[in-house]
Amino acid sequence: MRVTSSTYYDNLFAQSNSKLSNNLFDVNKQIASGLKIQYAGDDIATFVGTMQLDNEMTTLSQIKQSAESGYKISNQTDTILNDFETSMDRMRTLMINAANASHSTTSRDALAAEMRGLESHLKNLANTSINGQFLFSGTAVATKPISDDGTYNGNSGSLNAFLGSQSQQQYNLSGAELFLGEDILTSRMVTTNVSNVNLSAKYPDFTDSSVTGTPFVITADDTIRDLMGDTDNVVDTANAKHYFYVRGVTSDGTAFNKQIPPLKDDTKIDELLTQIGSLYGNTPNLKVVNVNINASGEIVIEDKMKGSSKLDFHMVGAVDFSGGAAANVTNIDALDDGETNFDQIIYKDETTGLPLSTATNPNLYVKEFVKSSFTAATGATSNIEGLLYDRVAFSKSGSTLSSNVTQVLKDGNAFASPSTKLSEVADLSQANAGTLNGTQLLLTGTTTSGAAFNVQVDLNSAGSTFSLDGGTTNYNIYNMATPARAAVAADEMTYQQLLDVVNLAVGGITPSGAAATDYDAAIEASKLLSNTTLSYDGKLKITDLTSSDTQASFAMYDSNSGNFGGASSAMTFQANNALTITDPKTDFFKSIDEMIKAVEEQKIYPDATSGDPRNAGIQNAIAMMDNLQTHIQRSHSKVGAQSNALTKSVERTEILEISTMSLRSSIIDTDLAESSLQLSQLSLNYQAMLSMVSKVSKLSLVNYL
Repeated sequence: MRVTSSTYYDNLFAQSNSKLSNNLFDVNKQIASGLKIQYAGDDIATFVGTMQLDNEMTTLSQIKQSAESGYKISNQTDTILNDFETSMDRMRTLMINAANASHSTTSRDALAAEMRGLESHLKNLANTSINGQFLFSGTAVATKPISDDGTYNGNSGSLNAFLGSQSQQQYNLSGAELFLGEDILTSRMVTTNVSNVNLSAKYPDFTDSSVTGTPFVITADDTIRDLMGDTDNVVDTANAKHYFYVRGVTSDGTAFNKQIPPLKDDTKIDELLTQIGSLYGNTPNLKVVNVNINASGEIVIEDKMKGSSKLDFHMVGAVDFSGGAAANVTNIDALDDGETNFDQIIYKDETTGLPLSTATNPNLYVKEFVKSSFTAATGATSNIEGLLYDRVAFSKSGSTLSSNVTQVLKDGNAFASPSTKLSEVADLSQANAGTLNGTQLLLTGTTTSGAAFNVQVDLNSAGSTFSLDGGTTNYNIYNMATPARAAVAADEMTYQQLLDVVNLAVGGITPSGAAATDYDAAIEASKLLSNTTLSYDGKLKITDLTSSDTQASFAMYDSNSGNFGGASSAMTFQANNALTITDPKTDFFKSIDEMIKAVEEQKIYPDATSGDPRNAGIQNAIAMMDNLQTHIQRSHSKVGAQSNALTKSVERTEILEISTMSLRSSIIDTDLAESSLQLSQLSLNYQAMLSMVSKVSKLSLVNYL
């Protein structure tokens, strides 16, 4: 083999030079860029690891940004709620001042005016927005949450910050939760609104109305005679002649109408309270409700079961002072001819000094413990409205008719909606136990044009119907099943189907035939005249679409209403019932308005004799405020927890970002010291190679011999 210069070059210089040059280039490139590789092909494993870490850093950046944005909203909500609590503390202080008997009408008016100012401030706080987005509207951030009348217009949706794969954190507080939320640790409390005085103290001589004393508020230690009065000066310890009729609803939604066993003159009022408690399920060893007399002589009932909004109460007392049995009735209408003003029972003619004739001064005394401004339902026989529990007309305001009984599901404490079945709310222990089959609802009133109507709704398992003539001509209440339409079964009927019938009645619309299409057409026609809905708090609301001052009136009640000899009402929609003081369900601005009205009307306790008979009074308003403050504080605590969670998320994300960046740097970044050393070594090797090639190139032929 012949050794040539090219052989020397190829073996000693070309290959080594190329390899060393490439290595030198790579090292210089790493030092210049600070990166170990420039392309995936340089080192696939390093490239894949780097891309994974880059994705992780992008995700962490998004999480951090999301958490920080959520924190801004949560922190602003926290600030607003601080202002809420400050304003509410001030309102409570003003109410305590207003409850002081030393205040004059003028000074209370000044306190009420300041409270109205605070109410406006609270509404402004509730409508706080950031960058055009309202804080308390749920997910409807473009909708102003609170109207001027205090109605909530947002939704219950939650806004969530993205905190990683399948991990989110709510950062808003919806107005549905804040203003209409529910506290399961709160007990419902109701009160009567008729102040009871000791009649024995007012009339020391029950035979002479001119002999008067100093009346004082009744207490639990006083007697039934002190409460119900008498027409002679004999305390009858032998005969039980005082009758009491109680209607109400227990914690679990069971309705009852019971007559308490007649009581004697000398029986303590405490025994009456005990008897009332027993109707709700109290036993000597277990109390499910507390029944007391407040400082105004009014009966207060508190549910010991927390989280239920079903408790209700109504009572009427009756005494036949003639010695007969007229007060012992099975139907409350029989007390219709009684006198509700005890002063008139013993009042004497000012001219003759003799007792009034029994024609104008009946001996049947009827005592109402709950009164309201509700009018009796059309067709109701009683002339004493306080006797009627659920046969009263809806309240009228302009074009609107409204009920006052919330429709609450028995299983839980949620409000009914149009899709809710009546059987999910009704007391199925009445009449035919376990079903609404056989239940009859009576609808009375006047249409939007002023014409009277009487509609009968018959709930039947074989198919529910309604009629305008007492059941002679019946129209099916059709279900929405397809393709075969049929009359809906009693236990399957929904509130929407009942609302449709109500709308037909108020609109004065009758189906033109018996077919489902005729029924549907009538419903559509009625919608042009009126609109019947369930409000946000589960109450029926009828709006006249033809007039701003409706001619319509409406009442709806169970055919068993007023019957103390049998089943109670399976369903109640409007009631002359006890006033609500506290309830698990919150209606923030409605409660605030009622508190202020108590101060404006100068009512320390409920008082049916003046102003709004259904206002709870200042003392009860203070209890209502305590309940609202507890609710706001719990909501505030939730916001604080959200803020803390978001802060922790930001901190954790920052730590992960640093850790990920460090790991990425260890994979992709150049170690300058190592690269510099490698560069020096490669340079020396390159110089050594050049030196060797130079020496080899100078060899003569003698060197190869």
